[in-house]
Amino acid sequence: MKQGKDHGMHSLDTGRGSLSIASRRILLATRETAGTVRVEDGVIVAVDEERIDARAVDIGDDLLIPGLVELHTDHLESHLKPRPAVHWHAASAIQAYDAQIAASGITTVFDSLRVGGGPEEDLTAQVIELARLMRDAQVRGLLRVDHHTHLRCEVAAADVIEGLCAMLAEARVDMISLMDHTPGARQFRDVETWKRYFSGKSGRSEEEILLLIDERRALYDANHDRHRRALVALAHDRGIAIASHDDTTKAHVAESIADGVAIAEFPTTEAAARASHEGGLAVLMGAPNVVRGGSHSGNVSAVELAEAGLLDILSSDYVPISLVMGAFGLADVPGVGGLPGAIRLVTKNPAEATGLTDRGEIAPSKRADMVRITLVEGQPVVREVWRLGSRVA
Repeated sequence: MKQGKDHGMHSLDTGRGSLSIASRRILLATRETAGTVRVEDGVIVAVDEERIDARAVDIGDDLLIPGLVELHTDHLESHLKPRPAVHWHAASAIQAYDAQIAASGITTVFDSLRVGGGPEEDLTAQVIELARLMRDAQVRGLLRVDHHTHLRCEVAAADVIEGLCAMLAEARVDMISLMDHTPGARQFRDVETWKRYFSGKSGRSEEEILLLIDERRALYDANHDRHRRALVALAHDRGIAIASHDDTTKAHVAESIADGVAIAEFPTTEAAARASHEGGLAVLMGAPNVVRGGSHSGNVSAVELAEAGLLDILSSDYVPISLVMGAFGLADVPGVGGLPGAIRLVTKNPAEATGLTDRGEIAPSKRADMVRITLVEGQPVVREVWRLGSRVA
């Protein structure tokens, strides 16, 4: 990525002074150890293995893991629109969202914002305002978490290129995903599934839904291919990481590989996940899929992909706490690599996939982003969270 390894907004990244944390269970990238982690000015300077410093903050047998890295969360939307007809005050919604993200052990988050509305939507102005408010809150030191921007681009929408260009002119974009929710395509290759999903979400009548299907398919025919080429070119020109959303077939994956996509978000079939993994794309699946025991929309199971050694990254998607729950839920799954491997799914792997090589593990020279975890009846409970050596939750 051209933008460098650490390209978020960092007004809160002012960790100063010393901190030492001792634990009998420190999760390194590949193994567990006892010892003391020493921090200076927000950076880990040493991991003293098998040495419990009496002067350190001693968390006993609780686990110390790296701060979680979240690449795809729609959770801000639930704070902005807590009820179907309620549009909540945006600045306070951002504060509530940020607090919940931090309390879930996430220290780096890619806020998922969307461009490319349907014929009845005009999202660009809303998205730009949200990005401005997020940037302003970060600059003022009001946020707990390191926020980056993940722009979800609805490829066939008439205004998607305009929306991306407008965002690039006003805000930093760190990642884009190429989405296609056309009825009959990808996640909604079964049109009846699309009809059930959107009629339930919008409350539209059967007649209105059928008209919308015709409109969306016409947009696909007119725009999809040329828009995808333009989005990919813009991303490569700006050094922005690219994800492909809901790849379903080997042909979809081949297109993603040809386009220089880095991340396969929520592949819907085992065949697409395998082709992505073998093609060098990082396969990302939803942690709720793990916690619930399967996909809510009938797509491939994240656990099945983990068992096959095809899972690289977990995302909380729409429930922030699911990220840590999902990771611990996979610790005993063959092919993951034990607890260290499960934690890599939510720390080191997503960080590296987006060029953030300064975080994602507890090691010298890395950011002091760490989480204290207590296991209660086998379930992880987030007790304390540090970002750059400062406690944020």
